[in-house]
Amino acid sequence: MSEIVVYELDNPAATRSAAERTGVERRVRRVHAAPAVPGSRTTAGPRTLCGKDTFAMETAGTPEDPGAPWYPEEHASLVCPDCAAVMEI
Repeated sequence: MSEIVVYELDNPAATRSAAERTGVERRVRRVHAAPAVPGSRTTAGPRTLCGKDTFAMETAGTPEDPGAPWYPEEHASLVCPDCAAVMEI
């Protein structure tokens, strides 16, 4: 199974239309991992590894380098501890 990194963003419902109109980037609240949809390496499944709904989350990508952490280094302090525990197994 391959995992995809997804971002839980600040106020996804309230900010989405404002961000689209203004081009303002929403801040990342938490970094999660989600299983990929079967047959895809770019589409996250419906739930993260910790059980959150991915519908309003933004896809960040797929971990590529086996020696690097699964999450982007700039968001290390925002990693979901439950997703991290599953990824370390």
